[in-house]
Amino acid sequence: MSAAENPDIITDDEKGYLADPDSWNEDVARQIAKREGIDELTEEMMEVIRFMRSFYKTYGSFPILNSVCRNVQQPKDCVNEEFIDPLTAWKIAGLPYPGEEVIYYLNRPL
Repeated sequence: MSAAENPDIITDDEKGYLADPDSWNEDVARQIAKREGIDELTEEMMEVIRFMRSFYKTYGSFPILNSVCRNVQQPKDCVNEEFIDPLTAWKIAGLPYPGEEVIYYLNRPL
């Protein structure tokens, strides 16, 4: 049985991020989204998620948010508009905990 068929087998680390990013697929993303309070992933949301995964696989880091939106041809604040919290998008993308530096950067006052 796959994680998509049984969301209870989606394994998280101690911070709630997918323990094995390679077990991710779009069905897993939908299950994680539901746990995060997002009932439906739109195509625009999936574009953001796919880009974040691709960026992480290429560079091993969290992308600059403006580059996410620019690369998926969406408005400048697309991540914040679509997900409210960029870490939620990261989590739904099935990527590992991004680190304290990223958390600080995202939570700093503007």
